[in-house]
Amino acid sequence: MTIQVLQEIGIEHHGASKSVDDFRDQDLDLVVTVCDDANEECPVWLGRGRRLHASFLDPARAAGTQAERLAIFRQVRDQIYQKLPQILS
Repeated sequence: MTIQVLQEIGIEHHGASKSVDDFRDQDLDLVVTVCDDANEECPVWLGRGRRLHASFLDPARAAGTQAERLAIFRQVRDQIYQKLPQILS
């Protein structure tokens, strides 16, 4: 469902997650975690740059019909879409 709701707003994603180790040696200004699981499992960023957590509901844990779950995925997508520009400004 994630890929579907991202495509709805013109974002192409191929569904491959990356490990934090893939980014550890890169010069980053800011690392933003958006999932509470990530916040709990990786509370410290050992790479360069500042880490910030922005908590959002994990839509993968949503219950209900396909339509209800899809609505939650869209809701979380829209919340992230609204919040990230504020974080980055």
